[in-house]
Amino acid sequence: MVADTVQQLRNFIGLALQPHRPERKLLLALALSAFALWVFVGVSEEMLEGDSLRFDERLLMALRSAADPALPVGPVWLREIMRDITALGSTFVLLLVTIAAIGFLALTENRRAALLVLVAVFGGTLLSSLLKAGFDRARPDLVMHTTTVYSASFPSGHAMMSAVVYLTLGALLAATQQGARLKFYILALCAFLTLLVGVSRVYLGVHWPTDVLAGWALGASWAMACWSVMIWLQRRGAIEPPNPEPVEPGRLLKKP
Repeated sequence: MVADTVQQLRNFIGLALQPHRPERKLLLALALSAFALWVFVGVSEEMLEGDSLRFDERLLMALRSAADPALPVGPVWLREIMRDITALGSTFVLLLVTIAAIGFLALTENRRAALLVLVAVFGGTLLSSLLKAGFDRARPDLVMHTTTVYSASFPSGHAMMSAVVYLTLGALLAATQQGARLKFYILALCAFLTLLVGVSRVYLGVHWPTDVLAGWALGASWAMACWSVMIWLQRRGAIEPPNPEPVEPGRLLKKP
């Protein structure tokens, strides 16, 4: 049953990402963006009304050592791994990934796509900062934080910006591939990386679980909205369409 569901999802994503079906791609991106935004609104309402506090506390404490709540469950090496994983969602690492992606797009003659990636990431960062200031939720105080934090808690900036950067770039990369299996692999890998970053924030005690859920949802919504804009611009000829063919020597600097 699970295998059939996964196969159907792979087929649907592969079909929607085919270059000759722009309407279906646009519909998929808009539907995913709207659904993720609906999830974010629902989580935000639960948090503001205090209905999620019990869930947050139980899950957060479930990840702490029974002998010493100041420590996360598991051996020391697991804590080190989680610190490494959480760094993948840090501002500096995401900045490096974004710069690398923009440079690649520019060198492969996709300069407008590079500009759109820059706007998407900058806009997502600004939105995250504004929402943190607006909600102004305090960080968890039930346990000791095992990494340094500076900003408010809701939504999780690491979870949100990981979704924005990795899902946006994953969608761009998947759109350049032909096979449905490879498309699904790329998107699933980016989603898995985003999930790991969010889980690490709760494990390290620096975020409530609902902070991470909200960050995932809003980040995915923003990434899919930006993907929708890119599809629309491609249809109007205002942005370079993805080129699934290998780049020949000499084409990086000059078109034939």
